[in-house]
Amino acid sequence: MNHHETFEKKTLYVVLLTAVTMVVEIIFGLTTRSMALLADGIHMGSHVLAIGLSWIAYVAVRRLSQSRQYSADTERILSLSGYTSGLMLLIFAVFILIEAVQRLFHPMDIHFNEAIVIAIIGLLINLVSAAILHHEHDHGDHNIRAAYIHVLADALTSIGAIAGLLAAKYFGWLFVDALAAIASSAVIIKWSIGLIKQSGQSLIGLKKETQN
Repeated sequence: MNHHETFEKKTLYVVLLTAVTMVVEIIFGLTTRSMALLADGIHMGSHVLAIGLSWIAYVAVRRLSQSRQYSADTERILSLSGYTSGLMLLIFAVFILIEAVQRLFHPMDIHFNEAIVIAIIGLLINLVSAAILHHEHDHGDHNIRAAYIHVLADALTSIGAIAGLLAAKYFGWLFVDALAAIASSAVIIKWSIGLIKQSGQSLIGLKKETQN
């Protein structure tokens, strides 16, 4: 089994794990009327979409690699998927940044206990997903790297949320919650731009090779 097939299975496991978590959080968010839980479930949905894209790319590569006519384009598919995931991650990070800045100037009441539990559950799910997607960075595979960065970014967001919520709950520092989100967004934006640049360069390089 080559590393593409291995990565295909890994991304499928993470998609299923994230999808189950998303459904559970949305159901309990609706039944308990917890906006925090519902929002986190919808947030999980964005990662199901992004990591699902990575899995679809591996499926496409596996099928197209059986045909000599398309064998030269398989690596481009992975780079394109990584590039697209990078853009999705960047948009997601910018959205969080805007919301966090608004929350900084217009603080709102927070249901601390529920929010902290949700953040901890999200962190655990993302740590498991990161362990599944962990790989050596010697393949130049931007697709698996994109999926890995997605779960790391989500884990970072959860850590920031936990720290901010604890500070707000026990010290009354509501602004720390927004500051943690801003800091997390800045790091995620940096990661996403790096992924976009690297996968974009790979796409250009592959295109030049096919033209020669």
